[in-house]
Amino acid sequence: MYQNQDKISFKLRRLISNIFRNSNFSYSILRPFYKIYEFGLRLIPDEILIKRSFKKHMGYLLDLDNPKTLNEKINWLKLYNRNDIQSVLADKFKVREYVKNKVGDKYLIPLLFNTTNAKDLVSENFPESNFIIKTNHNSSGGLIVRDKSEVNWKKAQKRFKRLLNENHYYSTVEWHYKNIEPQIIAEQLLTHDDGSIPEDIKLHCFNGKVAFIMIDFDRFGKLRTRNLYDPDWNLIECNWGRPYGRKMNKPSNLDEMIAVAEKLASDFVYLRVDLYLIKSQIYFGELTFYHASGLQAFYKKECDQKFGDMLDISSLKKIKLT
Repeated sequence: MYQNQDKISFKLRRLISNIFRNSNFSYSILRPFYKIYEFGLRLIPDEILIKRSFKKHMGYLLDLDNPKTLNEKINWLKLYNRNDIQSVLADKFKVREYVKNKVGDKYLIPLLFNTTNAKDLVSENFPESNFIIKTNHNSSGGLIVRDKSEVNWKKAQKRFKRLLNENHYYSTVEWHYKNIEPQIIAEQLLTHDDGSIPEDIKLHCFNGKVAFIMIDFDRFGKLRTRNLYDPDWNLIECNWGRPYGRKMNKPSNLDEMIAVAEKLASDFVYLRVDLYLIKSQIYFGELTFYHASGLQAFYKKECDQKFGDMLDISSLKKIKLT
């Protein structure tokens, strides 16, 4: 019952968000109310906001003194493990330099354009086809362009102007988003030979090592599904937020993917490294410090506990106490 309520709530929030971002009339009406709401959030301590949100999404109280589940530990990290480098690595533009220095630029998706001004979104600044426009500072998805002649550029300018004015920190309490300078970037669109979007390959690293691999299928489709695998590519019988997806064969260069992820995550207690695989080429997607903001329930509660046992945050807790 709780999972069904959570899905309905998620769909409702997404619908309101889409209306807010894509409708000029709705934006002008709702914007003042949102600013009041955002101002109110600034007055509430982060710990209270995190505890309230956790209870709402997960259905039980968050224990910050002795976190045990993975979602509890992610929220503990969100509140107590704050470092300026996180703002750099969560920035989809600035993180490229980190990736280049750590593993080499051969893993970077070709960057086509970047700007801080939405008015720069005009046809002549882009190739004819196959690119994605997105912002560097939030998780709004992006505008996939297969043919730029089909793009309403005035509408795109308005959409991204709104996104540039958003601060993801106030809705997620994920501190590292607070100080990112918003900008718009465009990258080459990665596709398989049939034109389909590649699977999201999310490697969850605990204490610098890949603990499990999450595969998201059809993330732009109607039914987004997900599988979890261990580092040896054995299916893990755990659904995290989404139903099981289709079978995926073990990638031939899985060892290389794991090596890339672990190099990028070597300095962090928890980090999700997103990669894509096109034929035999690995591409870097993004780095995520708090998967789903630590607010995504497992279908089986014991899975949350299982992964929580694997993530050791004791060294950071000692620092907090001193």
